[in-house]
Amino acid sequence: MAAADAAGLGRRRAAAFVAPALLLIAGFLVFPALWTVWLGATDYRLTGFAAAEPEFTGLDNVRHALGEDSFTHSLGLTLQFVLGSAVLGQAVLGFAIAWLLRERRGALRRLVEALVLLAWILPGSVVAFLWIALLDRNDGTLNALLGTPGTAWLVEHPMAAIIVFNIWRGTAFSMMLYAAALSTVPPTQLETARLAGASRWQQLRDVVLPAIRGHVLTNLLLISLWTFNDFTPFLLTGGGPADETETMPVFIYKTALFNGELGYGAALSVLMLLVNLVIALVYVRLLRRRDPGASSGNGTGAGAGPVAAERAGAP
Repeated sequence: MAAADAAGLGRRRAAAFVAPALLLIAGFLVFPALWTVWLGATDYRLTGFAAAEPEFTGLDNVRHALGEDSFTHSLGLTLQFVLGSAVLGQAVLGFAIAWLLRERRGALRRLVEALVLLAWILPGSVVAFLWIALLDRNDGTLNALLGTPGTAWLVEHPMAAIIVFNIWRGTAFSMMLYAAALSTVPPTQLETARLAGASRWQQLRDVVLPAIRGHVLTNLLLISLWTFNDFTPFLLTGGGPADETETMPVFIYKTALFNGELGYGAALSVLMLLVNLVIALVYVRLLRRRDPGASSGNGTGAGAGPVAAERAGAP
């Protein structure tokens, strides 16, 4: 039996409504992706003979990238950047702010949320300029506050600088997502845990985190992918000094435009896409894993079970 046409549009009218969106997706997403894959299989360059008549080289660019130290170096820096700024920085700080503000109302909460959101909504170029002024060697605000004149933070501690920069800039999303997630935790579960004698940490571990596990993994998935593809650190360091902050987007940008190797740069982009897919698949697989406690179908007070068992001395 055919599915009911709830909107009453019919197939032709429904197709007419969907067609503009499909055309936009095909023109601005599918075609560029396929073009990049094809370009990555050629020796296309920005100038020279290969720019006029590029030749098909198959997987040569991929094999060259996998054997190149610059690629593995850049990939390692990118993973370090993602782990430090997104997984450990934004996620933890965003949760901490949401947790501390969950029961607060009034001007303090609005002020904190406004300041965190302000860092998120400012354009990247503006934020980069502010941080360059903050970290300047001679007249930087940070050196003035710490009493460390002459310290070149972007030269002496470049990776730490862009990690802190990205934490400061991107924590707002995690904070908002966790604030929404914490509002879904039934207060009765926390009350039951408190009555069972659970400490604040036990309530967090056994009640709150299992209840918002899906939100946590969704947040980690999104901020990891966003950070992996983030180009903003280039505005601070330009990938330097000595390529110490040359993450994958910066490495590809330099390869394709500075060196003029468009074909090789496209192949690096395809490899970067594959790494993104691996990261996404890992998180999706974790999201699909069912919580053993949820399968029992218990409702209110389900999260207090481990706490009560622990307090009772159960193994």
